[in-house]
Amino acid sequence: MYTTLGKRLVDIVLAGLALVVASPVLGLIGLVIRAGDGGPALFRQRRVGREGKPFELLKFRSMPVNTENVPSDLARALRVTPFGRILRRTNIDELPQLWNILRGDMSVVGPRPALATQEELLALRQRSGATRCRPGLTGLAQISSYDGMPVAEKAGHDATYAKAVSFALDVQIIIRTVGYLFRPPPTY
Repeated sequence: MYTTLGKRLVDIVLAGLALVVASPVLGLIGLVIRAGDGGPALFRQRRVGREGKPFELLKFRSMPVNTENVPSDLARALRVTPFGRILRRTNIDELPQLWNILRGDMSVVGPRPALATQEELLALRQRSGATRCRPGLTGLAQISSYDGMPVAEKAGHDATYAKAVSFALDVQIIIRTVGYLFRPPPTY
């Protein structure tokens, strides 16, 4: 029952409440980004969603205008604006995806949406059945140090989640995500 109706209802309630509560901060962030270089506040990118259906993912723009589209694990090599560093470190750049959740493109918890060029990841997700899930704002792979993780390991976490989707697991992942966001920054 949860996977067919409850999960979508939880997504709508959580994303809707979060957007209402955070809207003043989201508006301020958008103004700061625009004031920085005059470019758009939002970064839009084609991603692969549930059952392979493409959709437009939204993020706050953390890189200069016209920066190349690459998977998140390669994005570290690209230039990031000074304000973008703050957005990335705090994961605030992901908050516009709350709108993706309301639209039904995404869920609060699920495999992160892949780029169409991430063919190996998409093929592994297809074979494991993980593409049945809506992509998530957070997920099992994200709380297990997603960036830099080998593709097969990411897909393994996605498959594990797809086989065990439940309200209790989603709550656990959300709680661990909050803990992950408040961890000390890495030292290089």
